[in-house]
Amino acid sequence: MLDILYLDDYLVAVAKPPGLLVHRTGLDAGETRFALQLLRDQLGRPVWPAHRLDKGTSGVLLFALDAATARSLGQAFEAGEGLRKTYQAVVRGWPADEGHIDHPLRRLPDDARDTRELVQTAQTHYRTLSRLTLPIPHGLHPSTRLAQVELQPLTGRRHQLRRHMKHIAHPIV
Repeated sequence: MLDILYLDDYLVAVAKPPGLLVHRTGLDAGETRFALQLLRDQLGRPVWPAHRLDKGTSGVLLFALDAATARSLGQAFEAGEGLRKTYQAVVRGWPADEGHIDHPLRRLPDDARDTRELVQTAQTHYRTLSRLTLPIPHGLHPSTRLAQVELQPLTGRRHQLRRHMKHIAHPIV
């Protein structure tokens, strides 16, 4: 059963735990549990996902309760109209207080979608919320530096946040 955070006549928001796929995919053919089906069963009605989160990512998932709302949400997400996704992550190292990453991303080899556009523009804004040092050696360093960051993808590319933070030498832990 999923924890319902918000529900009205058009939308439902749920807390997705890590390890749960949003919907069935060939990338993880052995998986048997999906947020989409769990929520359909829980509400006893069809639902349409407005976006996805990686299997290992926890967070809020938004679903539409009818096809017209799903279509409107999809168009709004695509156009960036009034919708903003914000994530938090722990990264290795101490990034700048804030920054903008404008780094095109190549489609991943297992991406089954149209591959005519092999490289796509991708932009992410980040802000460092806190920094800490752990007394755990890392490589040649006597301690491990970590930071909590807030990430806002301005485009929606597969694994964009992970790939962008790695690009600036601050991979997500």
